[in-house]
Amino acid sequence: MPDIDFNCDLGEGCGDDAAIIPLISSASIACGGHAGDDHSMRATLRLCRDHGVAAGAHPGLVDREHFGRREQPVTSGHVMLLVTAQLRRLARIAAEEDVRLAHVKPHGALYNMAARDAAVAEAIAEAVVQFDPDLILYGLSGSALTAAGEANGLRVAHEVFAERGYGDDGRLLPRGTPGAVLEDIDAAIAQTRELVLRSRAPVAGGGHVAVHADSLCLHGDRPDAAAFARRLRETLEADGIGIRAPGASG
Repeated sequence: MPDIDFNCDLGEGCGDDAAIIPLISSASIACGGHAGDDHSMRATLRLCRDHGVAAGAHPGLVDREHFGRREQPVTSGHVMLLVTAQLRRLARIAAEEDVRLAHVKPHGALYNMAARDAAVAEAIAEAVVQFDPDLILYGLSGSALTAAGEANGLRVAHEVFAERGYGDDGRLLPRGTPGAVLEDIDAAIAQTRELVLRSRAPVAGGGHVAVHADSLCLHGDRPDAAAFARRLRETLEADGIGIRAPGASG
């Protein structure tokens, strides 16, 4: 059976991080753009360290009013600067807590822009390479971001989503559209099995689209994230699927 990384976006000030972290293998930590501050970063890094969970940066557009989920016009230079600044901020605190960062995963609108826009994807990949070429770059499966990471010599993790709906182009449905967020845990479990065991995502309206699943994401800002995380982990383990961070031994 395949192994999978089980990751969650945390340190955003709106979820039960302490309940979620023992259930996952990787955490992407908000680092001051869309959410997070020095205190939340430190607390989340400590939880990761205490539970043996790989810690990564979750840089986003500086737009707290919209939680980094509203697209903005950006230049490649601006993207490089904001990613680098947020990486530096989290890495400084991680060093103080004796935690080595493992990966980078853009957040929200920045993530979705990078999935389709080669210039944005290239800017993120270049920022990561210049900061630390050993970091793993997370991106939507089969997207411009994973392609840019590979082209720049980075290790990449093709990411799939347990509780987000897919279009027939393999991209996530925009939030606010029908089927964009799976609210029912049983629906999320059924989708997870398709993603992990069959390398395909159910498409809104019927059918499937092929995906490459290195990492399964659950959004930590949903109010029932801890319950979702527990059920998803139980399902993966019952199916004989190993759960470990990319590059981890086991």
